[in-house]
Amino acid sequence: MSDLPPPQDAAEAALFAECWDAVLSYADLCTAGAGTAHQLADEAFTLGMRELRAAQGAVRGRTARLPVIPQLLTAVRETAAGWESAGKGHKLDPDLRLWLNSEAAARYTGPPLGRPVALRGLRDMPEADATLLWLAEVESLPLPSVARRLGMDPLTTGAELDQVRVLFHDRCHRAHRDTPLDAECRSYARLLDAVTRSPGAETPEDLSRHLAICVPCAEAAACLRLHGGGIPAALAGGVIGWGSLAYLERRRRAAEVRLGMGGPSGPGTRTDDEAARGRVLRGSLLAAAGLISAVALGVTLMPFGTPDDTDVSARDDQKPIAAPDTPHPTPAPSRSAAPATTRTIPVPASPLPTPTRNPAPPARKPSATPPPTPTPTPSTPTTCHVAYHLDDEWSDGFQASLHITTDTPLSDWQLTWTFPDGQHIGQTWDATPHQTGAQVTAEAKSYNQSVPAHGTIAFGFVGTRDGGNGAPRSFRLNGAPCATD
Repeated sequence: MSDLPPPQDAAEAALFAECWDAVLSYADLCTAGAGTAHQLADEAFTLGMRELRAAQGAVRGRTARLPVIPQLLTAVRETAAGWESAGKGHKLDPDLRLWLNSEAAARYTGPPLGRPVALRGLRDMPEADATLLWLAEVESLPLPSVARRLGMDPLTTGAELDQVRVLFHDRCHRAHRDTPLDAECRSYARLLDAVTRSPGAETPEDLSRHLAICVPCAEAAACLRLHGGGIPAALAGGVIGWGSLAYLERRRRAAEVRLGMGGPSGPGTRTDDEAARGRVLRGSLLAAAGLISAVALGVTLMPFGTPDDTDVSARDDQKPIAAPDTPHPTPAPSRSAAPATTRTIPVPASPLPTPTRNPAPPARKPSATPPPTPTPTPSTPTTCHVAYHLDDEWSDGFQASLHITTDTPLSDWQLTWTFPDGQHIGQTWDATPHQTGAQVTAEAKSYNQSVPAHGTIAFGFVGTRDGGNGAPRSFRLNGAPCATD
């Protein structure tokens, strides 16, 4: 991958190695041959990693974005769409080409409130929680492996995953409520939330009939069900779209190979059916010690690698992550574990005091001696800090999120700011908005009024614009000015 800059450190080199196999696996589904798959994976990996680096450099720790692997898989889909637009669609899978030119594909790039509920729910979660959910549910990694990768305690990872599933449910429920729905769908939203939370709850007959004919509500129901094993399919379908079920199966098989469940010979590992037949055969040979010895010797001398006549899909289904025969995105990257991932929102240090405008100097008397320079009087230090991030933008609208840290505890809060280019705030989550001209006020909801000292307030909104879209200014929390990034 000549266009991709080398890893910045050992942690990024390990990240390259861990993600490359997932990117290549999905790229192979999207194309007609192995050579084209590598070309698509190269371009997508380069695009995805550049976007991730740019996001991390812009506002480190505050940017609302997908975890690394889902972001790279999104880059594969976007690169494939670019090929189709540039006249290179003949290199892609024919079914993918049909999907790319359908309304289903347009949802992933259209206005945010029309995008899949699972995509919006995952993006709305803290990145550490979203990564835990994706690795365990979609990449099919066992919890001890996930714990090592994320620097978590293996004994508590299961409980953490259960909490993260509930959080995903809540975020998807909120995304479903925020979606423009007709009156009937909105009337079923609360019932759908209650039914999908409990494993023993029965779905009322009228709700079942509604889900059978309403695509948006059925999609939301798949994301909201905490039980029954539907979260992996909902996540994969919501994030990558076309080929999601095939990708899930490949990742399950890749995880089995990585764990050595099919034998020590990596790419030569057999499928589940072949493994079952092998176990029966080994049982029938227990009485023939000489034959077992011959078989053992043959296995010992078996060459490592995949025969050339193996079909492409089987080869990718059976190979471990970052297999030796797969072109690697970087020269000999480190396989060391990625650094521990914390699950707390970073709280920056209190901003430095901002000096006020110098008071006017006293009138000077005619004198040859210049008057002394007045000493500036610093203002009271700010006790809050605002990070504003533009999550998405299109021709007449945009989506943004804000993170506010407060040095003092609050029992209620109200944030005000001014739009510079005539923007208007619309659908808002985790705050109640009011706007008069360019002045906007966001008030706390009943569930997030209380904020501890050094705590964080987070909310987001969708807005409209006509021309410019400059960042807001003059932020004030409960009347006190806030520092901004």
